[in-house]
Amino acid sequence: MGDEASGSGPALRELVREAETSLLECKVCFERFGHRQQRRPRNLPCGHVVCLACVAALAHPRTLALECPFCRRACRGCDTSDCLPVLHLLELLGSALRPARAAHRCAPCGPGTLTCHHAFGGWGTLVNPTGLALCPKTGRVVVVHDGKRRVKIFDSGGGCAHQFGEKGDAAQDIRYPLDVTVTNDCHVVVTDGGDRSIKVFDFFGQIKLIIGGQFSLPWGVETTPQNGVVVTDAEAGSLHLLDVDFLEGALRRTERLQAHLCGPRGVAVSWLTGAIAVLERPLALRTGACSTTVKVFSASMQLIGQVDTFGLSLFFPSEITASAVTFDHQGNVIVADTSSQAVLCLGKPEEFPVFKPIITHGLSHPVALTFTKENSLLVLDSAAHSIKVYKVDWG
Repeated sequence: MGDEASGSGPALRELVREAETSLLECKVCFERFGHRQQRRPRNLPCGHVVCLACVAALAHPRTLALECPFCRRACRGCDTSDCLPVLHLLELLGSALRPARAAHRCAPCGPGTLTCHHAFGGWGTLVNPTGLALCPKTGRVVVVHDGKRRVKIFDSGGGCAHQFGEKGDAAQDIRYPLDVTVTNDCHVVVTDGGDRSIKVFDFFGQIKLIIGGQFSLPWGVETTPQNGVVVTDAEAGSLHLLDVDFLEGALRRTERLQAHLCGPRGVAVSWLTGAIAVLERPLALRTGACSTTVKVFSASMQLIGQVDTFGLSLFFPSEITASAVTFDHQGNVIVADTSSQAVLCLGKPEEFPVFKPIITHGLSHPVALTFTKENSLLVLDSAAHSIKVYKVDWG
């Protein structure tokens, strides 16, 4: 009995953490529900739940008309009601939450642990985001998503600075953005799966160059330290380096770095070593299962590290589906995993696989990663339509 009781403690804390993330948090503002007036959970007529503060923010000041931020069903602020199940759950978990928080204060996270410090975006601000990048000069965050203007730029505080890239069928419009990068001279490069092209804008949104007709399906895109652009072609199974004169808006040269890749999508470049990591995600047609492989090439394009889903499964208790890849400032390979909603460190390519989960809670569907100069990790959570900022907690 004693062993069972001691084993139930971690399980209960895990359940509480999961409840806080999945059930007790408003998915519009990411604040925790509570009994205070502004934080009370409110049922919309469609069944979705948001806090009262967000109902007030979404409603028209005179007519009180609003749309559900998730399904767009129209209603009025006065049509909402307290969500009793969530309020009851708050009561039930109250005794479990208080000791958990007290224990957290007494036993802080170990050195190097990544903790979420804040999040920004949210439904309406972002819609099904797919790509994330940082401007090297300004530190601003650039996201591509399915909104009316496909490119959204946030300041360091998470406020929307400006947006561009109209949704449409014109040549300069963006039909379906897959990924984005920002060059060293602040040009925004977007891969467009809609017309299978690469589009280059200046930082204010003026179109500079459209590269079409050269790729079957351009997907991942990243900037090199030399201000080149590497692009994966998911259908052709290749990796390319583009030499672009950004000021003149001209493509000087295209070089195929790798062929015979299997469904390459995400790509990352280490600014420490020049190594390039490619994430392969082929679809197994018979089973429908998705196997992922991370391949790392040296700056001279020699394969120096490789690990696949099977290899990772030997270290991690659940199936891993890598959805994004990046390098940290020490040259370690970092991947996002949509199966376990986690972020994992695979170590340096020559040491593969050194396996260390660095984020295991608070994510729903991570699809992009990038590190800031201050070593914060930005995670694009597509299901939450938000960017979550993780920092190292040294205790």
